[in-house]
Amino acid sequence: MKWIYVLFALVAGALMPVQAGINLRLRGSLGDPVWAAAVSFGVGTLALLGYLLATRTPAPSLSMAATAPAWAWTGGALGAFFVFATIVLAGQIGATTMMAWLLAGQLTAALALDHFGLVGYQVHTVSWPRVVGVCLLLAGAVLVNKY
Repeated sequence: MKWIYVLFALVAGALMPVQAGINLRLRGSLGDPVWAAAVSFGVGTLALLGYLLATRTPAPSLSMAATAPAWAWTGGALGAFFVFATIVLAGQIGATTMMAWLLAGQLTAALALDHFGLVGYQVHTVSWPRVVGVCLLLAGAVLVNKY
């Protein structure tokens, strides 16, 4: 395993509750979680466009874009739902409980996505150590939620 990717994942994961807290504060100022999510996505879009311009990354052709299946265009909507959900959850259950349940849901879904090779993933058959690992994370979410 390339440790730089592990470090990258750890940093990205650590920033998730920070982002949720920032967006929760934005919700407090704007008064609505959907507006906070929309502003968050707008700022993110501007940041990505700025990066693309700064790096002079060429835009894909329309013919290339047309090769994507229809479901591949739903990622942004799922991301918007996720940001909205974290804004609502952070204010209701706190950062630790929110992240525990999000992680439990993510890993449960990831186990199925890997096993069946869905939405572009290579097949990684379910094994008992993977199932035990996910079950331990679910148990951890229950403990975090309770205490």
